[in-house]
Amino acid sequence: MIDFHAHLDLYPDPKMIVKEIVERGMYVLSVTTTPSAWKGTSALATPGSRIRTALGLHPQIAHERVGELPLFDLHLHETMYVGEIGLDGGPEFKPHWQTQLTVFDHILNACSLAGGRVMSIHSRRAAPAVLDRLVAFPGAGTPVLHWFSGGKRDLQRAVALGCWFSVGPAMLVSEKARALVRDMPRDRVLTETDGPFAQIGGGSAKPWDAGGATTQLAELWGDMTEEETDRLLHANLRRLVAIAAAGRAKSGQDAGDC
Repeated sequence: MIDFHAHLDLYPDPKMIVKEIVERGMYVLSVTTTPSAWKGTSALATPGSRIRTALGLHPQIAHERVGELPLFDLHLHETMYVGEIGLDGGPEFKPHWQTQLTVFDHILNACSLAGGRVMSIHSRRAAPAVLDRLVAFPGAGTPVLHWFSGGKRDLQRAVALGCWFSVGPAMLVSEKARALVRDMPRDRVLTETDGPFAQIGGGSAKPWDAGGATTQLAELWGDMTEEETDRLLHANLRRLVAIAAAGRAKSGQDAGDC
């Protein structure tokens, strides 16, 4: 089972969540919202677990944490995964749009200078702008668009740019989202939960709820069993990890912890 976007440090009892992840043998990308959360969050990934930690600065708080960009740069060499990063065009965040752009551009440029990273990217109400910035920084790495909600033209452009996509059970209740997922390249799709922010059944999504997305994808695609869908998702993850390892080797870093 794969959860490629979860905020492990923001659960009320992160250690309990991690214990369950390890017992289930799950693959989890633990994203952070601030560089200052990096050390504590990465410490949650117990030795030998299949948890990887991403270094991030969330666009919704970019205006509050822009001063942490030097800390982002300091830690970037420690991981091949970056997230949650991106842009948010919601009306409540539009007043800080220029700061969001400054932060996102800085991060993309840093990733480019470091040889590229696998990036979990937020693009709520901002898909065209996010894609514009990815075009401006082609060496930043492999973008994985988390909970993508742009239009069909945005999706076509994202696919042409080589973007990947992570989708979760809370996302797949929307018919618009289901229509988008039908048009996503299956070999560039991964599952996620966005827990604890996403809600499932009236409660916070847990990483193991990503299995529900596997079931939903099998139903949505229609010509694959759930087992076949699960195998495809794991093959996708292995390919993405290989991309991360190649990028790490290119930048002269040890690929062993990818």
